[in-house]
Amino acid sequence: MIDQVTQRRIARTGLTAHNANRACHGYVLYSSHCKEGKVHLIDLEGHLVHEWQTPYPVKWAYMLPNGDLFCTARLPAEAREIILGLETCGALLEVDWGSNVVWEHHDRNQHHDGRRTSNGGALYLIHERIPKEVSSQVKGGIPGADEEGMWADMLVEVDSSGNRVWEWHAFEHLDFDRHVLPPNVKRNEWSHANSIMPLNNNRVLVSFRHISTIAIISKETGDIVWSIGHETVSGQHDASMLANGHILVFDNGIFRSDMHSTFSRVVEINPSNNTVVWEYRDPWRFSFYSLFISGAQRLANGNTLVTDGIFGRMFQVTVDGEVVWEYINPYFGEVDNAVFRARHYLPEEIPQLLT
Repeated sequence: MIDQVTQRRIARTGLTAHNANRACHGYVLYSSHCKEGKVHLIDLEGHLVHEWQTPYPVKWAYMLPNGDLFCTARLPAEAREIILGLETCGALLEVDWGSNVVWEHHDRNQHHDGRRTSNGGALYLIHERIPKEVSSQVKGGIPGADEEGMWADMLVEVDSSGNRVWEWHAFEHLDFDRHVLPPNVKRNEWSHANSIMPLNNNRVLVSFRHISTIAIISKETGDIVWSIGHETVSGQHDASMLANGHILVFDNGIFRSDMHSTFSRVVEINPSNNTVVWEYRDPWRFSFYSLFISGAQRLANGNTLVTDGIFGRMFQVTVDGEVVWEYINPYFGEVDNAVFRARHYLPEEIPQLLT
């Protein structure tokens, strides 16, 4: 049995906890955050099962139904836009089991997240400069950082040939009174999306970190048809829709509107009434806080895989809050072992391992 009070294990890497009776079996896929082109697949004993080598440093990757990887990756500086210190990646890749690139799309302003689409293309995020008459009406933030302009998000979909088939401009739909920058955020960027997920009925789920907003957008009309904001989440990452229609998200907690302390948690939200129906936070709240990146995934047995991103910590937690599996990324760059987002797979979801 593993103590529910989870002390951060700073002296060890690799596998640090495993309750085989309660952990959801399978494999975990992850990469060090933009450090190198390697993507690792491990089993729950911490053994490396497979590894991919991509042409560029990977931000994050997930597996497609055919066993290929879909990656967002960072191009060399000369091949992507460098925008006032904002993060750009620039590349979307599909890579097969043997690390061969089978599809590639470059966009100089692409950042954070992207997803493969059923038409053989991709849905992803890019930065765009917004008109001065709009940026002047954006409220909040640290004064002065927008002297060279303000940026916001554009959502883009391309087909298999890289042609744009849909786009959505955040600055045309956000609300000046509701989507206010917190006082600790620079005014050079308004929305700062960090996850995008296609939904059924021609909708898109997006997480906007800087304005602590999760939104569902109608691709047909462009309208925000549902949203939740800073009254519930704070600087969040990795919003996803569950099979029950609820939304799971890693709530980073960088600037909470209802309390002075900073801590992270994972929450499940019922969008019909915007209530939190489940949450995980460490009983000692200061032991679980990731300022940025990070993620959460609901697993087949009801557990949740959590990526405590800054510290390269991936763990499974049960519905009742018990940590039953934990692994610390052993690969460090110059400073850290951060992981943007990890994903869990059942054995039957990886066809190459079944042959």
